[in-house]
Amino acid sequence: MPNKIKIKKNDQVMVISGRDKGKRGRVIQVLTKERKLLVEGINMLKHFERPNRQRGVAGGIVEKEAPIDVSNVMYLENGVPVRVGYQILEDGRKVRISKKTGAALE
Repeated sequence: MPNKIKIKKNDQVMVISGRDKGKRGRVIQVLTKERKLLVEGINMLKHFERPNRQRGVAGGIVEKEAPIDVSNVMYLENGVPVRVGYQILEDGRKVRISKKTGAALE
């Protein structure tokens, strides 16, 4: 069983490898089974849409995000890429923490 994905929806991330290396964006969707993420403005593909009157689609070339592997992004804490870990607090809650600073990310 693969490790749990430590990045969640609406997190700010930075791409650390691939053609979009260095770009930053917000996570739109997490695909847990495939261990991939959809990140706003990252890994853009051109998709050729057919016109469809019933759905109101005009057709043409549409750019949309394609999934990117979780291992190719890092969480951004105050604009700095950090690794994410977990810690159980005294009251029993499990929170995400920054491995660099030890601060809670929630």
